[in-house]
This record gives sequence, C-alpha cells and structure tokens, in this order.
Amino acid sequence: MARFSTGATSTTGGTAARPIGSIYSAAATRGTLREIGVFNTTDVACAMRIVRLTAQGTPGTGLTEDEQDPDASPPLCTAFNSHSADATVGNDCGYRVQMGAAKGSGIVFTFGASGLVMVIGTANGIGILPIGTGQICEFYFVWDE
Repeated sequence: MARFSTGATSTTGGTAARPIGSIYSAAATRGTLREIGVFNTTDVACAMRIVRLTAQGTPGTGLTEDEQDPDASPPLCTAFNSHSADATVGNDCGYRVQMGAAKGSGIVFTFGASGLVMVIGTANGIGILPIGTGQICEFYFVWDE
C-alpha cells in the first residue's frame, strides 16, 4: 500500500456545506486516511469538524498529491481546496476541534490502525467543515491507497 499527502491554505473559511478542504475516492479505488491536520491562520477562534461527503458540489482548485514513495504508483484519490458550491454532507465522523484565537492553533487528527476509510466512487469523500463561522486555515491530508 502506498502513502500520499497534500495540503494547502484554504481560499475561504467555508460554510456548513462548503468544505475548506476535501479529498475524494477514485471510481474503483478507495483511500484510507491516516491523518488530517488543520491550523488557524488568524487571531480569531474557530471550530472545524470532519465529515463524509456524498456529492462533490463544486470543489475548488485541485491539489498536487505527493507520493511519499517516488517508486509507487501515482495516487488515484484527489484532494481539493475550498469549495465554491455546496457539497452534499453525509455523516459527521465525530472528529472536531475548537481552535484558539491564535495563529498556529490547530490539531492533527489521527485515525488509528484501521484509518478513516473513504467509500469507493468519485462522489464520495471526506471534508473539513466549519462549525459556525469559518476561518482561513492551513490543512493537510495523509492517506494510503
């Protein structure tokens, strides 16, 4: 199994249905998330949660995925910056963070031995959504395929 990573500074603070960052499975391959990191870039407190997505809406700019093993096959899952139209939000994964009113305040979510498994299919993904008013944040994903 190969490991991949990507990250960005969100282009918006997101909304209840517009992730600040997202990652989607491929048509025939699912990814297993190992980590998601989210860090505040402002001096205003904010809260974020991790959710399943069941339709993309309009994702933002595609991110460049890094192959942590350069000899491995390229990644099939795709990650995106802030969405410009609502995604369809599925289950709340239960991972939440209240980030303090300080630049750099944040969290690294880890998902244990089994990881956080994405459902196969290009409409299925995982997103980072604000709880209440969002903020511009740094975020990253680490996953296996």
